Amino acid sequence: MSEPGKGVNAGKLASNVQKRITRVQEKMMQKLGKADETKDTVFEEGVANFNKQMAEGTKLQRDLRAYLAAIKTMHECSKHLQECLSDMYEPDWFGKEEVDSITEDSDIVWEDLHQKLMDSALNSMDTYMAQFPEIKARIAKRDRKLVDFDSARHHFASIQKAKKKDEAKTAKPLTLMEKAAPSWAQGIISAHQIAQTNLNRCQAEEELARAQKVFEEINCDLQEELPSLWNSRVGFYVTTFQSIAALEETFHREIGKLNQNLCNTLIKLEEQQEIKKAVMTTGKSGAAANHNATVESDITKPASKLKPGPPVPLPPRPSPSKEVKQDDINLFEDELVPNINYTAPSQTDATATTQPHAATTVTNGSSDAKLPTGVLYKVKALHDYAATDNDELDLKAGDVVLVIPYINSDEQDEGWLLGVKESSWLQNKNLTAKGVFPENFTQRL
Repeated sequence: MSEPGKGVNAGKLASNVQKRITRVQEKMMQKLGKADETKDTVFEEGVANFNKQMAEGTKLQRDLRAYLAAIKTMHECSKHLQECLSDMYEPDWFGKEEVDSITEDSDIVWEDLHQKLMDSALNSMDTYMAQFPEIKARIAKRDRKLVDFDSARHHFASIQKAKKKDEAKTAKPLTLMEKAAPSWAQGIISAHQIAQTNLNRCQAEEELARAQKVFEEINCDLQEELPSLWNSRVGFYVTTFQSIAALEETFHREIGKLNQNLCNTLIKLEEQQEIKKAVMTTGKSGAAANHNATVESDITKPASKLKPGPPVPLPPRPSPSKEVKQDDINLFEDELVPNINYTAPSQTDATATTQPHAATTVTNGSSDAKLPTGVLYKVKALHDYAATDNDELDLKAGDVVLVIPYINSDEQDEGWLLGVKESSWLQNKNLTAKGVFPENFTQRL
């Protein structure tokens, strides 16, 4: 005896094979034009839109995966480049810690972009595309059920046609054999034919009703789902690309800040190296510079680019015509300066001032002990300088300036000094009329 399960499976297999044969025969008859085919132009348009939507989604999904793979590759390349810079950056260079921090933060920003794109874009894309295979299978099933419905419809129509033939045959005169048969036998034969025709008709009608019900159920569901799916594509595209654009905007803003910080750090490093180089160059060439040979070319350069030449010996200052006490010639006391009349020195006096025993502390002002509070030293203008801003001093060759320190050392520009003209201090006894002037236009006393 065979097992019950095997019998059921064998019967189901035979039924499926018979259905396939029937469908092939029906499709062949339709292609040959011997059987009509049920058409639904609205549904066919929906299927065409479905196939287009699925193709677009498949391409978008493929391109999005390639985009994420490229971001991952770019992340790795950027990480290696940043690490290369961090490894080459020497510990004593400016901003070493800042460069290391920028390298770490850049890696975090890249990783955050990739992860959020995976979560918000690719995963949503995968969920969106997961519905297409199931709907595609239902469309194929609907096509098969449509063939079954057409086949059942044609079979029922053929039964109806056969019934009409039998009725027409019954109305015709009896043949000689039928006449030779007993009357009771003729009634049995007619009844059997009518019963068989009715049975076939009922079976065909039931099969048609069943095929029609199955087809209409799946057809109605798809008639509702396909337009809804087609219209949903707009919202999905908007959400997906808005998410990608927002994530990219955030990424570029954050990575841009990090790149700007890196640029600023590297600029400061370059400035630091330039300062070191300038100090070394000045130290080597300062002693050998010839001020008299370069003074004209220095004047034509911007003041911040000029370098002072070696000191030039000052001519001896004239001696006073009368003796003055030490207290009388102290120019830096709070008392008023005495009015002293000077006379032009004679040839003998000028010669005497060059002798060591005739030198005093009287007029050259080179002693730091006599400088007022807050004054560093004195300088003398070697050339005229016309101020170009309201915070600068106008100088004439021969002017003496009292040099004072900057309140904030960061405000001092290279090659510029802050001071007050000695004439202004002598008149006002304060250091308020201060201004900046180029150092290379002067000589320290």
